[in-house]
Amino acid sequence: MTASMESMYQQIILDHYKHPNHRRELDDFDAEVHHVNPTCGDEVTLRVKVRDGEIADLGWVGEGCSISQASTSVMSELVIGQPIDDAMQLQERFLELMQSQGHHELSEDQIEELDDAIAFEGVSKYPARVKCALLGWMAMKSAVTQATGAGEQR
Repeated sequence: MTASMESMYQQIILDHYKHPNHRRELDDFDAEVHHVNPTCGDEVTLRVKVRDGEIADLGWVGEGCSISQASTSVMSELVIGQPIDDAMQLQERFLELMQSQGHHELSEDQIEELDDAIAFEGVSKYPARVKCALLGWMAMKSAVTQATGAGEQR
């Protein structure tokens, strides 16, 4: 990664931290989850509204470091309005990026799909920060699973 790309990525993270997207409480929602990173205390409460197989709306509130809050902001921007399958695929892609320890093997299409979330590539080199970056994404996955009843045994 070049120094100019690193600087651009840092700017994306700072912009999302200072001006988070969809940081609000939804009044009309199908599921609410609260996730905490026990190692650092970062937390997020996330509500999701699901309609016709897509994430119709999502809102969140939270406290924590710039990584956890910016990552949740980026995630919310990317998944609202997306079909649930596409949002879950994006979550898996971000998880793959975070588990890469800075050596991802994502294709150009996958990188494009991640959009601003690729700015967290450098975070994957720091295991202590990976959980921060994943906090909102895992909360989204849990909330959607709860809202759709996926995972329940019938």
